[in-house]
Amino acid sequence: MNITVRVWRQANAEAKGHMASYQVADVSEEMSFLEMLDMLNEQLTHAGEDPIAFDHDCREGICGACGVVINGIAHGPQQTTTCQLHMRSFDDGAVIDVEPWRAGAFPVIKDLVVDRSAFDRIIQAGGFVSAPTGTAPDAHAAPVDKDKADRAFDAATCIGCGACVAACPNGSGMLFTAAKITHLAMLPQGQPERYRRVKSMVAQHDEEGFGSCTNIGECTAVCPKEIPLDTIGQLNRDLVSSLFRSAGK
Repeated sequence: MNITVRVWRQANAEAKGHMASYQVADVSEEMSFLEMLDMLNEQLTHAGEDPIAFDHDCREGICGACGVVINGIAHGPQQTTTCQLHMRSFDDGAVIDVEPWRAGAFPVIKDLVVDRSAFDRIIQAGGFVSAPTGTAPDAHAAPVDKDKADRAFDAATCIGCGACVAACPNGSGMLFTAAKITHLAMLPQGQPERYRRVKSMVAQHDEEGFGSCTNIGECTAVCPKEIPLDTIGQLNRDLVSSLFRSAGK
């Protein structure tokens, strides 16, 4: 395949960015999208140009480090992580636009790399349990209803990639926040801080500059782990319940 890649280039957080166009020849359709970017970076390095900065780590769809907007869609045309997107999803001669996550809470550091530490601070605000859990418990030592266990498991699959924020017209991080809250709210170990947790994490979400959720659903449409939209409903129920509880509970 021979393709044209138009990439957002921005030297640093203060610099003015622009789209730069590159030709990439002999791209195998079996390559992942990140391998294609590696190929382009080798081409740029050999030409004495600055390679494109982009986030990546495990390249197995697990860590959530990778993430770019491809042709206007977070992670690209397939509902998967960018590292698991393959070039067979594009046609020979295609023109592919590649941009960083666009959100006020995710400032650009360089090129396609954005600062997602706002997610870390939301977790620090309450995404943990204080109950001593010790080593791995025996099976069924703490009985959990299957419906709740399944719901907790579904929410726990969130990898914090930020695609939900990039896709949301409001730049909301509510799907991420709701996944972390729902995961712990469904388990016995998460009950002591359940209502303090939701208030603290939602407050931190707002403080970080994320937009409000208006239930558009673009977040779940691009989520590579298919976190369901009703996790936001769980967050809202817990948040309302927290308002009727005394401080400290």
